[in-house]
Amino acid sequence: MAVTIRDVAALAGVSPSTVSRTCKDNPSISEETKEKVRLAMAKLGYEPNFQASNLASQNSRTIGIVLPVSERFIYVNSFFLEIIRGITQYCNSRQYITTIIAGETEDEALQTIRSMVRNGLVDSFILLYSKQKDPITSYLYNEGILFALIGKAYHFANQTIYVDTDNILAGQNATEYLINLNHHHIGYIGYERSLIFSSDRKYGYSLAHYEHNIPLNHDYSVEVRYSPNQMPEELMQLLRRPDRPTAFVVADDFLGIALERCCRECGLSIPNDISVVSFNNSLFAELSSPPLTSIDINSVQLGIEAATQIINHAENPNLPSTKIIVPHRIVERESCKKL
Repeated sequence: MAVTIRDVAALAGVSPSTVSRTCKDNPSISEETKEKVRLAMAKLGYEPNFQASNLASQNSRTIGIVLPVSERFIYVNSFFLEIIRGITQYCNSRQYITTIIAGETEDEALQTIRSMVRNGLVDSFILLYSKQKDPITSYLYNEGILFALIGKAYHFANQTIYVDTDNILAGQNATEYLINLNHHHIGYIGYERSLIFSSDRKYGYSLAHYEHNIPLNHDYSVEVRYSPNQMPEELMQLLRRPDRPTAFVVADDFLGIALERCCRECGLSIPNDISVVSFNNSLFAELSSPPLTSIDINSVQLGIEAATQIINHAENPNLPSTKIIVPHRIVERESCKKL
């Protein structure tokens, strides 16, 4: 089995990013540490790609921003634009360059990232998502490349920098808001389970039912693909049931808009027939009809914190991995009604 950068880091007693920077002769690494790393490389027979290393040393102030894989949905979701605004705002102030990486498939995005790393064009990455079994996260981790997640780490949690909302608490708060309006038949609309933010929000939704002694009806939960061009027939059937939910918690404002459309098709009114609480407090929430009550997760601040952490770790390679939780708040609008 080939020797990896993590093997060298373990033997030298440093972080993988320190090994990477030693290969590039980065001035932020002391000569003493560089010598320790070089001895470990020699002992293990590790041979870095010096061509890529030399290129990267000239461009190490470039940060790749990785969007979730999607055909179209990502590009119309203002949530991601707000995060990018926060990242670029901080990077500009520190004279770092950012570049956007996107793909319609995981393989396409991964190949782009591999090419950028191989050619020394990008030295670190911020992923605007966190999901289970993500090949991009695995690649970056195994290669010892500096990266941060927006979202809770699923794998390598103790070794991963991430910035997140407490999505379990946020899901619980959204559900309790509806419970306090006397709704006891509450549904949840979220994304596929591999997306950790949606899974956590659903867990918080379930937790609120448990803590308020309200039976949880699993038939009231619907999951959709991350690029929902149309809502599943399962949701339409749920809305047509005589015992349908009187309210929904939905994983983001984009799904809130889609739910409004489904309600109209079923002859239902928001909030008279269905109350809705969504997430992100994006422009979608403000411009929908009626405007959506939404959990504001401070998207711009998430971006600022992610950029802060990636630059701190780039300039101080031996810092321990940090986990930052950004607070949320509920913004009340016209999509909820007391029973």
